[in-house]
Amino acid sequence: MAVIHHTTLKPTKLELLTSWLPSRPWYRGGAGEPQLAKAGGFRLDDPEGEVGMEFVVVADTGGAGPAAYLVPLTYRGAPLDGADHALVGTMEHGVLGRRWVYDGCHDPVLVAQLLALVEGRAQAQDQDVSDVPARDVTRSFTGDGPAPAPADFTAADRREDTELSAARHGVTLRLCRLLEPGADSTAPLPAGTTGHVGGCWDLPDGTRARGLFATLHTTAGA
Repeated sequence: MAVIHHTTLKPTKLELLTSWLPSRPWYRGGAGEPQLAKAGGFRLDDPEGEVGMEFVVVADTGGAGPAAYLVPLTYRGAPLDGADHALVGTMEHGVLGRRWVYDGCHDPVLVAQLLALVEGRAQAQDQDVSDVPARDVTRSFTGDGPAPAPADFTAADRREDTELSAARHGVTLRLCRLLEPGADSTAPLPAGTTGHVGGCWDLPDGTRARGLFATLHTTAGA
């Protein structure tokens, strides 16, 4: 299990995201600077123990109106080859030193572990406490599996999500970016869904919302 260090980060995650979010096609805040607060999320463990992985939910009360975004991040001790386009920024960690922070949709380690979570081969972990499962994260899988290798997926940002497509396998993984309260494990999932991850986050008024974080889709006969 990954060890969570309660230490200093310069810049902080929210500071990095404040600069990065407006560059995303799914950001809805307009030209104004985001006003971000941590609203939820969970972690995944790297079986090799090298890459930190966190699914961060941030609430934005600036811009056009309140919104919640899902931002999967990976934290690495050295640059990821070929992923300059996915670099969110660098930070100085009080224990681990310099960390390169990436949009996890473009990091094969996170893609592999997210697929493992959907299929029930990995456990979501608490965002703030070491070795504690994230109890409010739900998942399901009705496909045949196993999923294609991470290298077979191509990531593309869209208006409300990031689509990871393994076209020759007929498999698509969609990461919800602009979160909407609604469907979870107790509600009907979108048509054609063969797996999902759902979770909770805090709304600006202090109440809790639940909704989809990711959905897996498989084309029949692929």
